[in-house]
Amino acid sequence: MDGGGMEDRQQTYGDRLTDQSLESTRRMLRLTNESTQIGVDTLVELDAQGEQLDRIEENLDDINDGLKRSEKTLNQMEKCCGLCLCPCSGSSFAKHNRGAYRRLDADDYESDRNGVITEEPRRGQRSRAQPGDRFVERVTNDAREDEMDENLGQVSNMLDGLRDMALDIGDTLERQNDTLDRVNKKADHNDVHLESVNKQSRRVLRNA
Repeated sequence: MDGGGMEDRQQTYGDRLTDQSLESTRRMLRLTNESTQIGVDTLVELDAQGEQLDRIEENLDDINDGLKRSEKTLNQMEKCCGLCLCPCSGSSFAKHNRGAYRRLDADDYESDRNGVITEEPRRGQRSRAQPGDRFVERVTNDAREDEMDENLGQVSNMLDGLRDMALDIGDTLERQNDTLDRVNKKADHNDVHLESVNKQSRRVLRNA
């Protein structure tokens, strides 16, 4: 009687532990799923942000092209007005900053090319958990342990995916920081260029 009671208590204790372990794997799977969704949403937002930065940079490039055309037209007008011999004729910006805008892109390209990479992260090359892989030491050998193995296998694969996703997010942020830095420099460049063109246009109108 006592021996049978002891076995029953051990069985009950073992069942309780198995139930608790199973619930733990379910929580792990749920949390990993939530983390994966957060990672996906973050990448989607970063992609949209990157497209917006690209459009801003394209607009700045268009503005720079327009300023150069205006500058060229003003130079021709100065010559037509007989101002070509004036010491202040022409755009001082063009004289001292010729090619500076193009160098912003060139410098960024050289920075990327000369960047030191100590080790390229290996992505998607790890062995994935397969159906039937064992993660749990068999005690009860029932469906609960099968589900625990399945849950832990999914968690293992999703953690690999999360690692790759984190690397992608880091790379994307680094590229966007470079773009943002370049955009700020181009905006400052265009502000100075615009002021120079405005001064030149006022001079042309004054002497027309």
